[in-house]
Amino acid sequence: MTAVRATVRTVLGDIPPDGLGVTDAHDHLFLRSPLLAGQELDDVAAARAELGAFRAAGGEAVVQWTPYGMGRRAAELPGVSRAAGVHVVCATGLHQAGHYAEETLAALRGRLAEVFVAELTKGIGTSGVRAGLVKVAGGFHALDAHARWTMTAAAEAHHATGAPVAVHLEQGTAAPDVLDLLCGALEVPPHRVILGHLNRFPDPVLHQQAARTGCWLAFDGPSRAQHATDWRMPEAVRALADAGFGGQLLLGGDTVTAGARSVNGGPGMPYLLRRVRPRLAAGLGEELTDRVLRENPARAFAVEWA
Repeated sequence: MTAVRATVRTVLGDIPPDGLGVTDAHDHLFLRSPLLAGQELDDVAAARAELGAFRAAGGEAVVQWTPYGMGRRAAELPGVSRAAGVHVVCATGLHQAGHYAEETLAALRGRLAEVFVAELTKGIGTSGVRAGLVKVAGGFHALDAHARWTMTAAAEAHHATGAPVAVHLEQGTAAPDVLDLLCGALEVPPHRVILGHLNRFPDPVLHQQAARTGCWLAFDGPSRAQHATDWRMPEAVRALADAGFGGQLLLGGDTVTAGARSVNGGPGMPYLLRRVRPRLAAGLGEELTDRVLRENPARAFAVEWA
């Protein structure tokens, strides 16, 4: 019998984990939401240029967390990836209810897990591009009915495929509730859960409580200047590494508006490597920083696909 090998599912096909390279573990090339009207990421040429700038800064892979119904433009992703020479992993999943029209959500009732599984295994729409993770979202210090619905569907999709489940923590909160639901009641293994935006709620006790479960800890959004907690991110990462959790850390840029792109004068994707990486290396050392950018995402997003 042939052994099943873990692979990372990119928009150009499955690759071995060690082929991923230096990775922005949470970002966006395309994104559209009524909550960000007028700030859409929907320009293909700009996406290609931004990915090229990330490549020029030393980047080799980007994980796009844009989920279902938020302008992923899956059909454009292979060309953008190929032109820039950067691996791209895209997501299925569902964000908070406020990002969708009610009729969109109504059409998904009773079939959400089925949609997630189809996008992971068959492809997104007619694009032929398969998603490599499921992205869902919690609420501010709590989980509402919508979050529980989407996370239940995400867990079903994980059990059917093995895909990791990445969670937007609203302002970095509700991690215990997310873990209780996903890893407790829904039995998703903690090493298949990625908690996003922990930098927005720099509580070292909460961070270590989450880390002890074995989940992934993503500090994703250092390029967003409106987050007053960003200056504490290196301190929080160092504390987790010192406590023995360096093997569970991920870093990302989370560029969500056109104005935040480097090609439009913002920090964008390159900021992660141009500014954040050397700052972390000064505190963590080059070896651990490189591990967080290379080895950790290779393990976090590698799946023995069912």
